[in-house]
Amino acid sequence: MHSAVFLIEFGAIILGLGLLGRFAGRFRFSPIPLYLLAGLAFGKGGLLPLGASEEFVAIGAEIGVILLLLMLGLEYTASDLVSNLKSQYPAGLVDFALNAVPGAAAALLLGWGPVAAVVLGGVTWISSSGVIAKVLGDLGRVGNRETPVILSILVLEDLAMAVYLPIITALLAGVSLAAGSVTLAIALGVAGAVLFVAVRYGRLISRFVSSEDPEKLLLVVLGLTLLVAGIAQQLQVSAAVGAFLVGIALSGEVAEGAHSLLSPLRDLFAAVFFVFFGLHTDPASIPPVLLPALALAVVTALTKIATGHWAAKRAGVGPKGRWRAGGTLVARGEFSIVIAGLAVSAGIQPAMGPFATAYVLILVVVGPLTARYTEPIAAYVARRRGGPAATPPAGDVLATPPPRESVGAVDDPGSAGVR
Repeated sequence: MHSAVFLIEFGAIILGLGLLGRFAGRFRFSPIPLYLLAGLAFGKGGLLPLGASEEFVAIGAEIGVILLLLMLGLEYTASDLVSNLKSQYPAGLVDFALNAVPGAAAALLLGWGPVAAVVLGGVTWISSSGVIAKVLGDLGRVGNRETPVILSILVLEDLAMAVYLPIITALLAGVSLAAGSVTLAIALGVAGAVLFVAVRYGRLISRFVSSEDPEKLLLVVLGLTLLVAGIAQQLQVSAAVGAFLVGIALSGEVAEGAHSLLSPLRDLFAAVFFVFFGLHTDPASIPPVLLPALALAVVTALTKIATGHWAAKRAGVGPKGRWRAGGTLVARGEFSIVIAGLAVSAGIQPAMGPFATAYVLILVVVGPLTARYTEPIAAYVARRRGGPAATPPAGDVLATPPPRESVGAVDDPGSAGVR
């Protein structure tokens, strides 16, 4: 009986996601907000709470984030990653300053104390790799000139989590400086080792994985990715970072073959991830904290747009691409909820959970919209003010290498899109 209920519930979820995706496709906008609203409807306090399939949906959601980051990693080579990180680390510092400080200040203004300020700073700092990866795919921007800048910032944020999460865990637990330092050293060592192997031995890994049989290639790539992601997470490093670096390590025909084989799986489990996020949000907990969360969301949406615009300009991307980069970075998601959950579990500030949920829900819905409309809105405002058209000068070139996929038609000199 339990298995029958599970099949009915999970089948209804998948069917509903398919119908919502078709509806969004007809009107040419991202289906992510609809997936989240569906999760709210089926979650705790919703119209029809799920029971039997919730645990499976949770596992599927984690696989969804891993596959999203793996597929992004497949678009770039190890040399691309290293050069982008070297050139974009100042953008990571600007990202931290512009986006972590407002969250910390908000916690202090609300009277939550210094530890809660460190926590909320992390909530507002980190963009959602899962949401942004999905948006880039939905909008066909994986090959755009601003995309390497966006990915560099996301990778820097995820790598920073290898430092931040052990620190915040130690603060919340009140452990000694020595114990916290050991945890931090392990996390940094694992992240560095995975990155070194991906850069140094990428060709050997590709040869090991390579197979002319699609079935064998799919199993080996998927198994390797989940294995590395699990080990990374066990050692206090983001599973998303591990999956991304596996994608970076694979190259050539292996990357192309894995991309085509894994795309349907990515789309399925990514949709499940967004539903899962909504499932764990009680709609009744949102109204009391909605106004302060909305105010903070507006401020940090603007600071993320400023971060992406500055980073893309520094990389030599044209004006249109700069606005696209800023708008794409707005969404917050999985890391923000994890960070807030740690604080709630430690009993630091009970209001942190609903506040962070409302904040993330606002930006995870708004994020796909800002990714699509920030650039045309900026162009409209420039025209209204009588300023120059948002087109780059003739000599404007990309400072970072393009992804390994071929680049198709160029719709403006600031973005080369894969069609």
